[in-house]
Amino acid sequence: MADDDDKGAHDGAGHRARLRQRLCDGGSDALLDHELIEYLLALAIPRRDTKPLAKALLKEFGGIGGLMSADWKAIARIPGMGDTSVAAIKIVQATALRLLRNEVAERPMLGSWQALLDYLRADMAHLSVERVRVLHLNARNMLIRDELMSEGSVDQAAIYTREVIRRAIDLGSSSLILVHNHPTRAFSPPRIHA
Repeated sequence: MADDDDKGAHDGAGHRARLRQRLCDGGSDALLDHELIEYLLALAIPRRDTKPLAKALLKEFGGIGGLMSADWKAIARIPGMGDTSVAAIKIVQATALRLLRNEVAERPMLGSWQALLDYLRADMAHLSVERVRVLHLNARNMLIRDELMSEGSVDQAAIYTREVIRRAIDLGSSSLILVHNHPTRAFSPPRIHA
């Protein structure tokens, strides 16, 4: 696997220590996007200069959001990326989504609309295909279930009213929020409709 490759081996301990110290002292804003990815990859690929790889990933996927939400196989196609380094990126994405989902799940939806939008943007805004989700709410507008109903192509995703209603009855949903995305287009911001 590419992760274990000794090509480009170097002793970047000093540079990595400076990145770590900046992160420790200044928090998440102390590092640029490519430095965050560089340091993350350095943990997965310890004997290699990961800065060029971090920059290549961000360029390929259009930034940190696109990289985090990219498909495993798409990330693995980038030269230098192996299973361990892809897993490092996907674990960061899973952790971020779980943090955002917990913010949404602990409050009434209508009272935490911005938290809901933040969660949905993190999960869906950078996808290359349309996706439709249904958020099932109880009588207090608390999230019961967040379910993927359909994943389509770059410009469409089917949803069947009968399936949505049947599932709502099964779960005892008091209300629903239907959500879909528009895949990212060049030079336009990602859009989410809820």
